Amino acid sequence: MITDFKGKTAVLTGAGSGFGLECARIGAKLGMNLVLVDVQQDALDAASAEVKAAGAEVLSFKLDVARAEQMEAMGRAVLERFGAPHFVFNNAGVGSGGLIWENSVADWEWVLGVNVMGVVHGVRIFTPMMLEAAAKDPAWQGHIVNTASMAGLLNPPNMGVYNVSKHAVVSLSETLYQDLQLVTDQIGASVLCPFFVATGIGKSHRNRPADLRADKPTKSQIIQQAMTGKAVGSGKVSAADVAQLVFDAVATNKFYIYSHPKAINSVQTRLEDILQARNPTDPFADKPEIGAQLKAALRA
Repeated sequence: MITDFKGKTAVLTGAGSGFGLECARIGAKLGMNLVLVDVQQDALDAASAEVKAAGAEVLSFKLDVARAEQMEAMGRAVLERFGAPHFVFNNAGVGSGGLIWENSVADWEWVLGVNVMGVVHGVRIFTPMMLEAAAKDPAWQGHIVNTASMAGLLNPPNMGVYNVSKHAVVSLSETLYQDLQLVTDQIGASVLCPFFVATGIGKSHRNRPADLRADKPTKSQIIQQAMTGKAVGSGKVSAADVAQLVFDAVATNKFYIYSHPKAINSVQTRLEDILQARNPTDPFADKPEIGAQLKAALRA
């Protein structure tokens, strides 16, 4: 159990919006030192100003989490300023979809770079620091939270590149948890698997690097973006709600964090498919009108 957050240090990637920003707001209220990381300068500046005004000590970095050298330089600066961080929120993520064979090499490199390698860098850079701090102080406690998605536990159609990236994050996080259990009782790990929550990820193409510029979107990509936007827009769970769930999970050392617990029914169906070696169940079995709409749009 972690009961005292005051004076502790948290690193948050994707801190300019969505879950990252909401976690930073909670951290500021709790009196934490905050390391804010984002690729978008204006969003980062606004977030930094807000949490500073709330009284937090802030260190901010504009960088691309997919770039190892940028993340490593940030890690060194954090260690010098605050020491080993107690909490690491590997939250930065981007969204992209469409029929899986229509994703370009640039699509794959961009999504896997941010969604997977961004988490990899956060884990490999900060875990050794945290382990060293724990070894020096038996009372020291830390926790790492990696943001995946329900798309890391399911495989919704027309979202292939995103699904692949988020399944990788779930696997990485489960392995991190098990590996930490082998070597320490002082550092925990969690994986966040949100469903449709308004975070700004639907507009993540605004921050796509110039060297990985997207081709003109295909019909399936346009359809996917529209359907996802509609689902997110109709959601009733806010990013702030999810951020509180994250802090509650950190405090109680809870591994799986779900924004929409009822969505687990679909995960159970998928696991039953695997156990029984049966063909994948229609993901729209409970909402056939959506499946019919998607098919009609793609086949038109």
